[in-house]
Amino acid sequence: MDEPILTIEERSAINSGRWFSALSPSLKHDILRCAYVKRHRDGDLIAARGEPPEEWIACAKGAVRVSSTSLSGKQITLTYVEPGIWFGDVSIFDGDRRTHDAYAHGDTTTLCVAKADFKKILASHVELYEALLRLHSRRIRQLYGLVEDLNTLPLRARLAKQLLHLVRSYGVPSLSDGSEVRIGLQLAQEELAQLLGASRQRVNQELKSMERDNTIRIEPGGLVVRDRAALLKIAEADI
Repeated sequence: MDEPILTIEERSAINSGRWFSALSPSLKHDILRCAYVKRHRDGDLIAARGEPPEEWIACAKGAVRVSSTSLSGKQITLTYVEPGIWFGDVSIFDGDRRTHDAYAHGDTTTLCVAKADFKKILASHVELYEALLRLHSRRIRQLYGLVEDLNTLPLRARLAKQLLHLVRSYGVPSLSDGSEVRIGLQLAQEELAQLLGASRQRVNQELKSMERDNTIRIEPGGLVVRDRAALLKIAEADI
């Protein structure tokens, strides 16, 4: 179901995004003026691999699961797009088809700019070219970092880094204990394992070990980080 405007919380997520917030007021105005809202239920397909790009998209609420399918038919989760992050611009730039599937993870709101409007904004704002170059440079650095971590860090350190990232993106302070932070994004252990390039069994073993050390707590509804400093120490142990 589509609705005409963002809620206050959703607009705040867009405006406070690290990349978007650095744009000039006139550019932000033109982007928002052209944008339209889409609301998705958990599991809805937002964009399909192989389709021509029709929209430039930002996550305003929830999460977007970016995935691909292996030759054996197994679906592999690559990343989760958090509120305030824009995606889909690469396909619009090079004119090629989308390289991955994008699904709503939980109730999700996206803010979309049609391809034609995206091109018009580019034509009238040279600033957007430079901003997108910075955005892509950041993505490349992150990608190199992930590849380096995969080849140099043990699973325990990679898991700790991933949990710290999820805390920054989806952390919700605990009402019962101010030192604890609940990860608001609910991930099955299989989904967490896919992000780390490991088996669910190995990830489960490391989570249980962290729980025994009182670093995290595993609950039916997700994970609670009890000691962020301990997680950081694990993440930096082999750097």
